[in-house]
Amino acid sequence: MTKIALFPGSFDPFTNGHLNTVERAAELFDEVIIAVVTNTTKVGLFTSDEKIELINLSISHLDNVEVIAQAEGLTVDIAEELGAKFLVRGIRNMTDYEYEKNIASMNKQLKPSVETVFLMADDRLSNVSSSIIKEIAKFKGDITAFVPSEVEKAIAKKFFG
Repeated sequence: MTKIALFPGSFDPFTNGHLNTVERAAELFDEVIIAVVTNTTKVGLFTSDEKIELINLSISHLDNVEVIAQAEGLTVDIAEELGAKFLVRGIRNMTDYEYEKNIASMNKQLKPSVETVFLMADDRLSNVSSSIIKEIAKFKGDITAFVPSEVEKAIAKKFFG
């Protein structure tokens, strides 16, 4: 049986933390599907199509990973439709853990057949967040250590043309 994992997120922008999580998940599962979702509580820097393009460029070295735009609906329902028995979530700190634990618990009640797998952030990436990266970039700070090079170029273009 093929083990398929779904890694949902807004990925605005896709960071080296996200990439590290995907690379590790790709070693654990036969197939990893990255689902780009729209976070309605945040103002996005990139469109869904731009995010998908940037993620595809960043993961081109991974043969068992694909990127999709998540359809409407609950993540656990999307996972079931895709044949994914696992949801992958990256955890940077206790705040992430508490938030993700509650979602995982609710997801388990909604869809007992889907298991959430937490991957702890690499220590060198545990402080990386999309919001902080956008703030640093906006003020012309160096983000090269925090995002793939394609993403860095795209962010610079968004802010500075």
